[in-house]
Amino acid sequence: MPHKIQILLTNDDGILSPGLWAAAEALSRLGFVTVVAPREQSSGAGRSLPSSSDGLIRKETVAVHGQEWQVYAVGGTPAQAVLHAVLEIMPGKPDLLVSGINYGENMSTGITASGTVGAALEAASLGIPSIAISLETRKDQHLSYSTEVDFSASAHFACFFGRLLLERGLPAGVDLLKVDVPSDATPETRWEWTRLSTRRYYQPTRPERTSWDVPGRVGYDMTHDLETELEGTDVYTLLKKRLISVTPLTLNLTARVDFQDLKGFAG
Repeated sequence: MPHKIQILLTNDDGILSPGLWAAAEALSRLGFVTVVAPREQSSGAGRSLPSSSDGLIRKETVAVHGQEWQVYAVGGTPAQAVLHAVLEIMPGKPDLLVSGINYGENMSTGITASGTVGAALEAASLGIPSIAISLETRKDQHLSYSTEVDFSASAHFACFFGRLLLERGLPAGVDLLKVDVPSDATPETRWEWTRLSTRRYYQPTRPERTSWDVPGRVGYDMTHDLETELEGTDVYTLLKKRLISVTPLTLNLTARVDFQDLKGFAG
């Protein structure tokens, strides 16, 4: 009996996100899609595995465009959703993991805070070919389930890169792909290999409160100097060229330095 391709789909926006369901519909052309996602909005969770998560798994039926899906809502972060999927829910290790489609681009060195990328990192650490895919949106749409956002182009590219990984595997030395799609992209929009920008993309802002006894969250602004941004980065490609940025990532965070050059560091 031929092997049925098994695809694990998750996100950080939560089980009811329209971006998740756009990806589910597209990826179902490639194989059987198991949707396992956080029960609640989990943006900014990174690859965290907090001990405070309850780990409860709730099986639900969701109707999308007339099709019913059996899905699993997990009480935990995106990375924990991946672990519960692989260890408890799926019949075996999936052939592919897709995380997204995220409301808002995940760019530059801030990707370690991204729950979308965090889920893909967790899957990659288990040896699963993985893609983290995000769509550029307005800031006010980042934590929303806005129906104004058109996910059709990003769903197309989730399927496109998913098929590539299933057919060819990841390039040598690459553990996962980070894909960022411009808001005005179409299925015909070109894509480019990119590297991470070294400049902070989301700038933290001070909490607005009159006392430390009042709850307050660190916010963020999006300000970019494209005149000084280096060509070839994810930021330059997405914002300046309006092309799809595809960044190959690795789990190896070791600094790329010659250890011989470090001999004199400690005296």
